Amino acid sequence: MDRIAAALERMSPAPLPTPDFGAAEAFVWQTDPDRLAPVARVNRVALALLQGVDRARDTLLDNTRRFAMGHAANNALLWGARGMGKSSLIKAVHAEVVAGGAALKIVEVQREDLPSIGRLLGHLRGSDARFVLFCDDLSFSHDDQHYKSLKAVLDGGIEGRPGNVVFYATSNRRHLMPRDMIENERSSAISPSEATEEKVSLSDRFGLWLGFHPCTQDDYLAMIRGYCDAYGLDIDAATLRAEAVEWSATRGARSGRVAWQYFTDLAGRRGVAL
Repeated sequence: MDRIAAALERMSPAPLPTPDFGAAEAFVWQTDPDRLAPVARVNRVALALLQGVDRARDTLLDNTRRFAMGHAANNALLWGARGMGKSSLIKAVHAEVVAGGAALKIVEVQREDLPSIGRLLGHLRGSDARFVLFCDDLSFSHDDQHYKSLKAVLDGGIEGRPGNVVFYATSNRRHLMPRDMIENERSSAISPSEATEEKVSLSDRFGLWLGFHPCTQDDYLAMIRGYCDAYGLDIDAATLRAEAVEWSATRGARSGRVAWQYFTDLAGRRGVAL
């Protein structure tokens, strides 16, 4: 009887108790069982350290401030080159808005948990706080049906998205689907236009599309110099340039992530703790 009771509890867990949203500024949505786990310290960098993404930074910051003030705001999709600070920008913008006195919470949702997002919104809907739902590295394969769960939440359904919730996502793909998947639909489907519309309609539900592109060498060096200044690491310009350019050449890329990795190596060699 105990085993049967435990099995039934797993199949139909008890409802999530009312979360204590005053416990933290950030939460992670977890399922099985449903709960909002508070995050005591968010892994993020200061907004001022994000170089080369000025337009995206200003647009997302304005949108988030309007939302925190109770005004209308759009869902945002940050897409483009890897390692250019898409997820870092969302977390940094949240910190900047909270520092201004806004009661804004950020809730991270894993892509695998998107089918449960309706239950999450049910808990957030009745709160006085305002929430940024954040899904990092959002993309879908050809046999993945999770995107249908998200479509109704973003723009549709009877209840619709709660007024105190906005959805921010990052992806390397503008339409969240592999390009060959969309092209295959165009070439092989019975109704090519209808099949393609079904696949790309998810990204259309984001009011803001913010593109991130590979950075220039000047931006790459400016990122590293910003880290050096922030952590008080003294290095002459010629040495920094030579080492940083060599580092990017060995990695075959320039990006914010590569800049941070070089700076981590530099700080370690200089005995600086991060």
